[in-house]
Amino acid sequence: MTRRPPEWIDPLLTRLGTARAEDFTRLTTPAEGGRESAVLVLLGEQPDTGPDVLVLQRAATLRTHAGQPAFPGGAADPEDADVRATALREANEEVGLDPASVTVLAELPKLWIPVSDFVVTPVLAWWHDPHPVYPCEPAEVAHVARLPVSELVDPANRLRVRHPSGWIGPAFSARGMLVWGFTAGVLATLLEMGGWARPWPRDRVVELPPSGATPAPSAGTDDADETALR
Repeated sequence: MTRRPPEWIDPLLTRLGTARAEDFTRLTTPAEGGRESAVLVLLGEQPDTGPDVLVLQRAATLRTHAGQPAFPGGAADPEDADVRATALREANEEVGLDPASVTVLAELPKLWIPVSDFVVTPVLAWWHDPHPVYPCEPAEVAHVARLPVSELVDPANRLRVRHPSGWIGPAFSARGMLVWGFTAGVLATLLEMGGWARPWPRDRVVELPPSGATPAPSAGTDDADETALR
């Protein structure tokens, strides 16, 4: 059953009607190739904290992307009808999300992640019937959190991180998680498009911790350019 999302989402949906991949990244998505995948950008709302977004943290023992924050999602299976089906299936497998509790709102432009050669379609959805979620496979998912938008846009929780490769990009420190990389790039753009972002100190640049999983303790400065995706 489709549920009407709250009015605070309307400005974002209107802006997404004209969104292009260039709004999210400087990287050009290849016309062919790349592994098709999808992530679920799930917006919800709670009485005590207001609007929020669902984010998970990968297990620190994984061979790739260990300890990194992420939206639920992954590679498409041949049985998936489309990218929406991929995003919902992966969210169900990773955190136990009931697909019937979600209303899909929009598909964002396809975005390329060169390091893994994934072509990712973020699928925006409204969580009209929230329920408890949890790591279904602790060996893959260490933690699941609903991060309030009010905390994500708080200037005190915004920063940029410098990866050992020299890459510098946006990040958020909230609820004991350092959100960076692809996930932070998408979040930062959506917050701007929705009209929720607030001015924040862009000269706060910190070195990415080795695990990439815990909030950075201090700040520094750097003149390097910011890139949305890693």
